[in-house]
Amino acid sequence: MTDEAEDKKMNPDVRRLLIYLVLSFTLTFLWFFAVIPKGQTWDDMTPEMQSFVALGMLFPFISHILTRWITHEGFAMTGDGSMRMGISFKDRKWIFFVLALILPWIYMESANIISLIIAPQCFDPEYYVSLDIDKRLIMILPLNAMVSGTLVSVAALGEEGGWRGYMMPKLVKIMGRGKALLLGGIIWGLWHAPLTCIGHNFGTDYPGFPFVGIIKMCIFCTLMGIILTFLTEKSGSVWPAVFMHAVNNNSPSILNGYIDHEKAANAIVSPYWVGMLISLVTIALIIWKCDGGTVPLSHGTSPHKA
Repeated sequence: MTDEAEDKKMNPDVRRLLIYLVLSFTLTFLWFFAVIPKGQTWDDMTPEMQSFVALGMLFPFISHILTRWITHEGFAMTGDGSMRMGISFKDRKWIFFVLALILPWIYMESANIISLIIAPQCFDPEYYVSLDIDKRLIMILPLNAMVSGTLVSVAALGEEGGWRGYMMPKLVKIMGRGKALLLGGIIWGLWHAPLTCIGHNFGTDYPGFPFVGIIKMCIFCTLMGIILTFLTEKSGSVWPAVFMHAVNNNSPSILNGYIDHEKAANAIVSPYWVGMLISLVTIALIIWKCDGGTVPLSHGTSPHKA
């Protein structure tokens, strides 16, 4: 074994990251396999059962805490090597909290517009009726998603408190930012596999189920990871990523009330998926270009602060 290989083997950050990943995947997968009713898909479950299953999304953050306890890294809230749980609006960091709230609306509305261009037959001016939404409320759906997502963001904290709070800083320190964003997105996507296999993310009725869905989830998580990591490193806090993740899960889009995506169910590639891919790639490229890929996560400070 070469000295370089030996050094890499003994790197404490590699060891800590491996401990974290083993804990995250083991605890989460055990939970999903234990509580998901055998033979049921996500749509087969009652809302109460779905909420119970979704408790598994808390394990990345729980694993973060357990890893710090095992490795004696401490539980600092802010600063270098911290859990990134602090909140500061100094040095214009408040901008990234605002971005966290509005970006999901931007890329979801854009995805819907693109999907209508690809499949105009999906437009249904009365679709909101089937969703039990009052027409007068459609225009404030994004605001409702932002407010409710911010107030009820426990599941999002469960994920972002682990992925952005622990995994990404370690990956960046080990292999550099570009490779870390790619590998981190793939890891995050694979972690969703049990839920993807029961149709939580893309349903079950599509060609190549569930393997195509797992690949799509890895792509989606990589692009989302670029945005969420950007918000975390610029603010020095996981909370913008938590809020954006939670708002994203609430689907903040006005056009959701006028589009029946089932009318394009026979399409080889979902028009909405194409729209989402284009939207996220565009935002990720803008962020990458503006950021320059130079700010390391491990510093835990805004680039505007020395």
